[in-house]
Amino acid sequence: MRHDSDALEAGVDEVGRGCLFGPVFAGAVILPTAGAAVLAGAGLTDSKALTARKRAALVPEIRAQARAWGLGQASAAEIDRLGIRPATELAMLRALHKLPSAPALVVVDGVLPLRGWGGAQRTLVQGDRLNLAIAAASVLAKEARDQLVRKALAPRFPGYGLERHMGYGTAQHREALQRLGPSSLHRRSFLRRVLAEPL
Repeated sequence: MRHDSDALEAGVDEVGRGCLFGPVFAGAVILPTAGAAVLAGAGLTDSKALTARKRAALVPEIRAQARAWGLGQASAAEIDRLGIRPATELAMLRALHKLPSAPALVVVDGVLPLRGWGGAQRTLVQGDRLNLAIAAASVLAKEARDQLVRKALAPRFPGYGLERHMGYGTAQHREALQRLGPSSLHRRSFLRRVLAEPL
């Protein structure tokens, strides 16, 4: 994995974009060269390729090695009102604005540029696998979102199995939606097809 670290490059990534429930999260991380090397040695890679235990173990390491990091989110209501891409961009901008100063370059995971960011940026396909700062942002965002869903939201909205699938459209989740209907934190714009499906 590459790391152009000392040039105050921030990696940005999102998690939860495809969920039926809850907010979309984004992380932004600036890694110095030495910190990137430590995290590479610790096994940092794309959050989707890591076990839950490994992701959780990496969070304090990332926070310790990062020059700066920030998290942002956009709510289910914002997703329904704005659409998923603008809401995801809003979460990314909120994460970047949590950094103590604007990075010289923002590297965004994927192919679409971050609209609304006035500074220099570039996109990187499979960035969460190829760029350590993006991978770190992915891990921080994934762990923060999962903790929110598991500890705060699943107890508030029992019956959907949120603590197991984190709001993704699993068979269990779709069945619970058919049975219970959507909660106040479900993304209504995502549910039209799901709720129209026969059991």
